Amino acid sequence: MLEPTILFVITLIDNIIVKIIIPFSLISIALSIISNISERVKIDKLSKYLNSTAVWILGIILTIFVGVTSLEGSITSSVDGFTAKAAKTAVSSFIPIVGKILGDAVETVMGCANILKNAVGIVGIVVILGICINPIIKLLVLMLAYYIGAAICEPLADEKIIKLLEQIGKTYKLFLAILLSVSVMLIVGITLVISISNSTLMIS
Repeated sequence: MLEPTILFVITLIDNIIVKIIIPFSLISIALSIISNISERVKIDKLSKYLNSTAVWILGIILTIFVGVTSLEGSITSSVDGFTAKAAKTAVSSFIPIVGKILGDAVETVMGCANILKNAVGIVGIVVILGICINPIIKLLVLMLAYYIGAAICEPLADEKIIKLLEQIGKTYKLFLAILLSVSVMLIVGITLVISISNSTLMIS
């Protein structure tokens, strides 16, 4: 019963991200653009509120996801403790916004990698990672471009333009956190589907 429950949680989180978090983020950046362009309309605080709300919702649902997946002990049973601890430290330090939360899911992801290696081979893992890494790199480049642009323009451009560039950079950082979270859920979901399929075949 636990594996279908985790798949249900992954689907629910995906819907929340698509229907709530991403629209909140897009509305936030739109309001920020309006606030920085217009002299009369001041809605910067509303923009920051929507952005922080999206971050909080993402944090809550990821905490639920990590809590549920931690109950699936069969995935993490083959993971080396020292390696998992080192990977957890790296994830917590380098992933923006949700690094500490996803750090708790490192053992699960590493266990999933072992299961996928046995089920679909190295080529399958490369394909799955390729699906995840390509958009992650694109978002990372865009985020860095806006932050670097803000830093370069600071002595030359108007303060509103700097704030706008920084706000867009923060939005891309949130999108990067969302994409990394979804990538983790994709790997866990594929592993659980394979696990359920293997169990069904054994019963048959």
